[in-house]
Amino acid sequence: MVSMDVWSKARVLIRTKSEWRRQASGRRLVQLPSGENEALLGDASGAKGAHYVREPWWRGDLQAVKGFLSNWVHLLLVAVPLGILAGALKWNSVYVFCLNFLALIPLALLLGDVTEDLALRYGSVIGGLINATFGNIVEIILSIAALFHGLYIVVAASLLGSILSNLLLVTGCSFFFGGLYNKTQNFNPAGTQASSSLLFLAALAFLIPTGAGLMFSLENPDDVDKMVLHISRGTAVVLLLCYGCYLYFQLRTHVDLFQDDANGGGNGGHRGNGEGDCENAGGCGSGSGSGSGGRNGVESSESSHADEEPELSLITSMLLLATITVTVAVASEYLTASLEQFSKRSGLGEAFLGTIVLPIAGNACEHMTAVIVATKNKMDLSMSVAIGSSIQVALFAVPLAVVVGWISDTYVFGSSAILWSFTEDSQHRLCHPGHPFSLSFDPFAAMALMLSVAQVNFVTAGATSNWLLGVQLMALYVLLSLAFYFK
Repeated sequence: MVSMDVWSKARVLIRTKSEWRRQASGRRLVQLPSGENEALLGDASGAKGAHYVREPWWRGDLQAVKGFLSNWVHLLLVAVPLGILAGALKWNSVYVFCLNFLALIPLALLLGDVTEDLALRYGSVIGGLINATFGNIVEIILSIAALFHGLYIVVAASLLGSILSNLLLVTGCSFFFGGLYNKTQNFNPAGTQASSSLLFLAALAFLIPTGAGLMFSLENPDDVDKMVLHISRGTAVVLLLCYGCYLYFQLRTHVDLFQDDANGGGNGGHRGNGEGDCENAGGCGSGSGSGSGGRNGVESSESSHADEEPELSLITSMLLLATITVTVAVASEYLTASLEQFSKRSGLGEAFLGTIVLPIAGNACEHMTAVIVATKNKMDLSMSVAIGSSIQVALFAVPLAVVVGWISDTYVFGSSAILWSFTEDSQHRLCHPGHPFSLSFDPFAAMALMLSVAQVNFVTAGATSNWLLGVQLMALYVLLSLAFYFK
């Protein structure tokens, strides 16, 4: 027969474990004063035990929000009210653009944290869908705002620039800084191959309407515009279907290909102390990656085997998500409204601003996370953040912009929309009215994307990385930046 002392110790163990899980989720049980607390450690016969009461839900939410705001990047949140005020009061376009640009960086970081917390409530599949949907919400809102302002060059440049930034700059920095701490790093070749092949498919899909417009533009411009429009719509639908298949492949049938190793992403000579996988990255959520990473981009070795619990209540998560999304939309509206005047005052072309400058705001979160986890020798997670974000933009954000233009032309503006072209002289080309947004990219931009995808496929073919490969990717990004600057 089991003694009462054994049952008492078992209750203590259960209570201790439960209290640890509540502390991990930001919620605690407060012990009330009692003179019988010693019963927890002694014979439980006749003992009443301690009395506990649950903390108010708002106190746990407040502690969770404080944890989210502990990152130094959130100091830039001061730019949010200033940017909105500058836009509302019609300050100088330089101030409006710079303040709202800075405001988008911490908003993107905070949005990633809240999205991941909300995703923890619904399991891996639904949670992965939530992460995927909101992972690139900043880029999507920016592109839609630019679309309705008629900044068609900025729409194309910002979306393509986001892909280039993740492929070359983020991946290159991850290889470089990871190679400084680890002589050689390995990553899962199967997951990387699946992602790289999808990116190559997207690059080819963008070339089809672009090439069709170039080849047949001299015969009958009106017919060519209609043809490019129909090809773009069909291409957008196909890419969205491919994105759905990619999510099902990643979140359901082949989850193991996109999960990071518990002991690190590679076995190359680690120059650190070997405890990188047990430390917190201190970055931001990896919502825009593959959804396989934990909060702050990396999980500790202990928490990777424990069930994570949401730190925020459902009501607070939804309110924060709605508030941040609306704030991002307002900041993006003022930023895009001031972009044209800022371009004239600064002398920077719209193509350069869209391709190089704007992606910094949307990709700052991914950049921090990918680099930090790479230094901790977790290259599978780093690659999923960088390459996964590129796939989301290429297969979701770009075709979504085409669909939004299609819907706005059909149900909102009628025949007032125009077919745009990202021309070589960085000027808007107005064609026959009645045509919405299409995928007729500038040939140089399409070529840059194809070269970038090919270079990434080449350097990742061996499933190993080092700092020299990172230098190559960053060098290509600098070369393309120079070309867009002087173009």
